[in-house]
Amino acid sequence: MPAGTDPVTPSLEVAGLAFAYPDGHQALFGIDLSIARGERVALLGPNGAGKTTLVLHLNGILTAGAGSVTVAGLPVGKHHMAEIRRKVGIVFQDPDDQLFMPTVREDVAFGPATAGLKGAELDARVDRALAQVGMADFKDRPPHHLSFGQRRRVAVATVLAMDEPSSNLDPASRRELADILRSLDVTVLMVTHDLPYALELCPRSLILSEGVIAADGRTGALLADDALMRAHRLELPFGFDPRSVPTGADRP
Repeated sequence: MPAGTDPVTPSLEVAGLAFAYPDGHQALFGIDLSIARGERVALLGPNGAGKTTLVLHLNGILTAGAGSVTVAGLPVGKHHMAEIRRKVGIVFQDPDDQLFMPTVREDVAFGPATAGLKGAELDARVDRALAQVGMADFKDRPPHHLSFGQRRRVAVATVLAMDEPSSNLDPASRRELADILRSLDVTVLMVTHDLPYALELCPRSLILSEGVIAADGRTGALLADDALMRAHRLELPFGFDPRSVPTGADRP
């Protein structure tokens, strides 16, 4: 979720969100959560917990449930849909699911061009987004010629290009996606099964289980709670001790 809102206004507020699919399967049961501007939060949970259903409500792909979703002060609904979708960007865990054009530049330009941006303004938007993730020198390369880490940076740039920039950021090259996201003035809600990665990037985590928020707290504390982890079918890699790793809060 790119920035650009009043710092007091939460980037995301969900109140009483419930949703059932047409076949009767109830996926969400009264979800309440608030994420402040600039927060990095991991959404964790076993398969079937309702994570995808929740995320699809954030940019209006699903809207038929009870309750409300507000993004940067705007209620998600048909009146604000275009603006909401400029503010909410989804980055896939595998960049190969997201990059499909012949060159990096065309991939990053695709979204804003579809939204009507043209000419010099489009070129400037693409250049700015690539500079933000340290990929300015790669814009004429085919994405499949890049390393996995480079493709992941380009995937982030495709989202950044959809938003009007609020500041000029240092275009230093980054080795990891986590470094990129820590450096940007964005709010992050990261849905992942990679628990060490969640610990590295996100000071706070939510555990979604059977359609409800089962836990909300410091990522390290949640991952170190063996009973909580077992109860919600979350498993750390063998030998990994969350108490021994610097967390997102300990990093710049």
